[in-house]
Amino acid sequence: MSTLLVLCRFVHFAAVLLLFGVWVFSPLLLGREPCAAVDRNLTRLGRWLTGIALATGVCWLLLITASMAGSGAAALDPATLQLVLGNTFFGRVWSWHLLLNGALVVLLLTRLAERLMLRLILAALLLATLAPVGHGAMLDGLGGRLLILNQIVHLGCVSLWLGGLLVLLMILRQADGQPLGQLLRRFSGVGYGLVAGLSLSGLINVRVLTGQLWPTPLLSGFALILLIKVLLVCGMFALALFNRLRIEDCQQRLGTLRRSVLLEWLLGIAAVAAVSLLGTLPPLTAA
Repeated sequence: MSTLLVLCRFVHFAAVLLLFGVWVFSPLLLGREPCAAVDRNLTRLGRWLTGIALATGVCWLLLITASMAGSGAAALDPATLQLVLGNTFFGRVWSWHLLLNGALVVLLLTRLAERLMLRLILAALLLATLAPVGHGAMLDGLGGRLLILNQIVHLGCVSLWLGGLLVLLMILRQADGQPLGQLLRRFSGVGYGLVAGLSLSGLINVRVLTGQLWPTPLLSGFALILLIKVLLVCGMFALALFNRLRIEDCQQRLGTLRRSVLLEWLLGIAAVAAVSLLGTLPPLTAA
């Protein structure tokens, strides 16, 4: 069951993170003259991501219910589900999370789907309600609220980076013969802020959760998965810097640029997988 929970967390996190990031970066990168093919793909993508998020969100609830009750059959018992949703911190947060997800599904099936600001508000709230789940709920009082706020910042930076990379990749696939220098500068300009926010909020999370600047032993449990995540993110940093330094000749190396952006995005998705496992492991604390 723990393996299923990690897989469910990964797919759900990936869908919600991409959803918000894609919708933020679409107008930023496409500008006032969007590509019709990219627009159609983004519309379909938004519907798929929202549906996947809702399905995996329900599965996450069922798995948590089964874990709390100690029985797989209990996950399908209405009384047990009601008990989890109404009497646990996870359940109360998840009730709002699923409600927001359902509202997004309905929204995308109506003409209101054309209102970007409405979509962004619901997607931002959906993303924010992921912050208290897992380690974000470890502390009480002011410290706990600040940790959740920091987690929201961290998730927001991850969402924008991964979503932005996906939009950029979709544009690059349709970009034969089109000028790309300005587009890449616009993306990398925002990227500096995302890297700073991601790094700072990540360090704060580690310090608060473990009581150390870095958990030990290094190659065991929580610390090992955290190390893998950091190495994956460092790989993303390196690829982003490589592409930034070679913006001037991007038109001549379009194929290489596409592969580089794809690899950077895949490293980010792998980092999300590591985070999904991290959230099920107890952080090591200082002695």
